[in-house]
Amino acid sequence: METLHFTREINATTTKVWQVLWDDATYRKWAAAFCEGSYAVSDWNEGDSVHFLDSTGNGIYSSIDEKIENKLMSFIHIGNLHNFKEMPLDEETKLWCNSKETYRLDTENNQTKLTVTIDALENYVGFFNESMPKALEIIKKLSEI
Repeated sequence: METLHFTREINATTTKVWQVLWDDATYRKWAAAFCEGSYAVSDWNEGDSVHFLDSTGNGIYSSIDEKIENKLMSFIHIGNLHNFKEMPLDEETKLWCNSKETYRLDTENNQTKLTVTIDALENYVGFFNESMPKALEIIKKLSEI
């Protein structure tokens, strides 16, 4: 497992960037960088589950490990979803179960610095290195409107 780090400076408040990250309409726009039609189902509270889904009802389920409004959202990924249902852990899933994904917002020089860290299996490093910068650019554009 490799921990990847991505950062983007955004000319907007942390409150605005937070809204872009977790509001359903804008989440769908930036998450499309990973898979067209992606969306999430959650109440977005610490300890809650999150279903990260594609348009066919497949994806992964996670829990919100830590949430500090307008500052930090951290997920622990648990397992796969198939046809909207949580699947039992199999050998492949056990390789990445309990991996983390964290979104941190800091204010620097009157801008918001968004830092994303993702624990990724070796065969997904290229995917995240290509898609996460695209997602961050969409987040930046939506936040600076």
